[in-house]
Amino acid sequence: MAAELAAPPAAPREVIPWELFTDKMTKAGLSQAAQDAFKMNYEQLVAGVTGLVPDADIEPVQELPRLEELHATEGADIKELLRQTAVLKLNGGLGTSMGLEKAKSLLEVKDGKTFLDLIAQQIKHTRQTFGSKVRFILMNSFSTSADTKQYLGKAHADLLAEPDVELVQNMSCKVDAATLKPAEYPAHPEMEWCPPGHGDIYASLVGSGMLDRLIVDGITYLFVSNSDNLGATLDLDLLAYFASSGQGFLMEVCEREASDKKGGHLARRKADGRLMLRESAMCPDGDKDKFEDVTLHKFFNTNNLWVNLKTLKAALDACGGTLRLPLIKNKKTVNPRDASTPPVFQLETAMGSAIECFEEAGAVVVPRSRFAPVKTCNDLFALRSDAYKVTEESTVVLAAPVPPLIKLDDKHYKLVDQMEALAPVVPSLFHCKSLTVKGPVRFEAGVAIRGDVTLANSTPSAIPVRQRTFEDVSIDLGQE
Repeated sequence: MAAELAAPPAAPREVIPWELFTDKMTKAGLSQAAQDAFKMNYEQLVAGVTGLVPDADIEPVQELPRLEELHATEGADIKELLRQTAVLKLNGGLGTSMGLEKAKSLLEVKDGKTFLDLIAQQIKHTRQTFGSKVRFILMNSFSTSADTKQYLGKAHADLLAEPDVELVQNMSCKVDAATLKPAEYPAHPEMEWCPPGHGDIYASLVGSGMLDRLIVDGITYLFVSNSDNLGATLDLDLLAYFASSGQGFLMEVCEREASDKKGGHLARRKADGRLMLRESAMCPDGDKDKFEDVTLHKFFNTNNLWVNLKTLKAALDACGGTLRLPLIKNKKTVNPRDASTPPVFQLETAMGSAIECFEEAGAVVVPRSRFAPVKTCNDLFALRSDAYKVTEESTVVLAAPVPPLIKLDDKHYKLVDQMEALAPVVPSLFHCKSLTVKGPVRFEAGVAIRGDVTLANSTPSAIPVRQRTFEDVSIDLGQE
């Protein structure tokens, strides 16, 4: 009997990209919730989901309650509400656009105090004033965790010792734009990862177990804001209003002005009547005029958000544990400082876009004072001046009649160390409406700016100014 022929060897099975991601994320220790959230984003990428939202699919939001009209604390048990509240500050940013290589919240802002100092002191003041221990949480990233905890340990050791003071943001795999497989960069493997955007807060709360622990501890209300937004304090009227509203999600919005027309806006989806955010990348080209019409689409998201944790848990359970958030697809190179390295997609989501995931969600119009992020050295220069002051509650408020509009020359003042070298003493801006600086001008003691002032230096060397007042003038100091 003839021998049977051996079966030909099986062809090696092509490993689908998703299995490659699973292996990589599991080895990196990412939770199942983090992997599920990434998978949802990845599936949107592979499917070519554009995320475009035409004007025909939405309605403008015309009327909303306003903070100054709420008066919700009347009759409310504030002490009990605070006991049920946690304040979470998003603290994952490094401030690289300002030349920083550490957590942005560790930058000195005012009177020798950092963002983190002011935030910590606000929490302590609230606790002391009301005799109620409102919880405090920092959402750090893998880039900011060590620096932040080291600083807290030195300056605010009592806070660092509290349970669940840190929620760590997940990492996200960069995706090779050509193959849709995990990006590879053996020279610097850490560059194969990126932050997933602050929309990751929901997966981080679930995957870390913190969501369940907070609920067990009796925490129902979570107030979330950016650590660089000094205006985002724990407002008791907003807390009382949110607690009594029955809403699962509340967004603080401001009225759009001409300078805000390129940014996103709040809208109401016609299909189900839910509130949603439409960002510029979600607007079809044919609707750009309507998108930028600030009289039609009136409100933008401040990223000050209030979340009912019990409602959040129910919403997560209803959709299999992962909120379906619109994908933000950023195309970059795997090494952002080397344009010759392979192109990649960085998949992100935004925290505020979760407003569309809640049946009962709302928005409140707040004054611009609650939206005061420090994004540039122009902002920092103004804050460090006498135009702003720190209150007993450790909040930073405008002391001057009007906020000064600062425009420093990016060539010389864009980075913090540049600005500090040219402004060892920030001039008095109490009576300043606007200050424009062109070229290197070094501010020393005794300088005051009043009205609208432009200071120029047409020479390459810095020109010092000291003991001098400028009022409603435009001067080329190099020609004096």
